[in-house]
Amino acid sequence: MDREAQIHRIVEEVAKKPVEVARNESLFESGVLDSFALVDLVSALEQGFGIKIPDSDLIPQRFESIARIEQYLATRLQG
Repeated sequence: MDREAQIHRIVEEVAKKPVEVARNESLFESGVLDSFALVDLVSALEQGFGIKIPDSDLIPQRFESIARIEQYLATRLQG
């Protein structure tokens, strides 16, 4: 499973429903997730990708869309 597909699966798990959004579409503005789901999303991403996301990175814009999440994870998974 590629990274984008894995992110999509995690978003669906957090949303508790099938999700059909464009990769650049806002997960929050489209109603897929609300601001309360951000912590659950970050926790699921940490588990799914085996990383620790520091509290200083908990900025909603970083997790706004599947594309933005993928860009963020690319920087965290380097090395």
